[in-house]
Amino acid sequence: MKKKIFITGASGFVGSHLVEAAQNLGLEVHAAVRSSSITDQIAPFVDKFVYPNLGDAQNLKTLFEEEQYHYIIHAAAMTKAKDEKQMNTVNVDYTEAIIEAATTAQIPLERVVYVSSLAAVGPIAFNSEKLIDESFPYRPVTVYGRSKRASELMIREKFADKPVSVFRPTAVYGPREKDIFILFDTMNKGLDPYIGRNPQKLSFIYVKDLCEVLLQGCIVKQDGLQFYNISDGLVYSRYAMADIFKSTLKKRLFRIHVPLALIRLVAQLSQRLYKNSSKTPVIYPERLGELTAENWGCNINHAVETLGFNPKYDLERGLTESLNWYKSHKWL
Repeated sequence: MKKKIFITGASGFVGSHLVEAAQNLGLEVHAAVRSSSITDQIAPFVDKFVYPNLGDAQNLKTLFEEEQYHYIIHAAAMTKAKDEKQMNTVNVDYTEAIIEAATTAQIPLERVVYVSSLAAVGPIAFNSEKLIDESFPYRPVTVYGRSKRASELMIREKFADKPVSVFRPTAVYGPREKDIFILFDTMNKGLDPYIGRNPQKLSFIYVKDLCEVLLQGCIVKQDGLQFYNISDGLVYSRYAMADIFKSTLKKRLFRIHVPLALIRLVAQLSQRLYKNSSKTPVIYPERLGELTAENWGCNINHAVETLGFNPKYDLERGLTESLNWYKSHKWL
């Protein structure tokens, strides 16, 4: 008999890859989506769609007991919001409701996996002697990062003795991703832009490797509450993506460094212009702080040693596969 897995955010970028990986692992996949979600792409990999209220612990508990899930992955999140309270409702309160329901329901639960973010911890100094590990203090630089920090602190306070694994992926890329794709679209037009001239150390994780480690986090036996920083284990310069882009698509790029002071002015102006809009500008002061952060390198030893995590994609392999997908699907 197949074991059952419940996945939130299943119609999103990571979730769409996750349901496919879970089915390939032989699990019965139940995807939590909104009634308005477009699900055609993931339908072949989903055994059942469910439409729960993720903020209602009792509703979730009833669903969990009806379906008898073994694994629960909470991958849904709000990444942009004008209102910090709204973001905390989704990223903190919903997380609490899901874990509360999972750990109190009468089900054969083996593990809850929560997808947090390295943004919860925040970046470090360029010349830091250590990469970001699980012991580092919280210093998030964005509303999103603060909401993820709040969710992690809530989990530490309320579920420290429960079978919960918290994953903090760095920047995730791969086919169908739309945020980093903006950069590729710009490069495809011949431009290779940077904010300022200060060097940066960046880290990435290919979506297939992320999905694999999230599922390992469900299946591998672990003690109580666990936290894992996730990247491909390498650290890259700010120019690495552009160099791979040029090599893969045989493009000539014009590299330009826009003064930080100018971009800061644009960010402040954008924030004012969008003040009364429900939308968030592409560049705003907090986002600028994240984009220009000196060092996002992280230590993945805990995931390697505890879960047997073995990233198969470095940036060159993963980005080459991604760019070829974007090109074949007419995104580029």
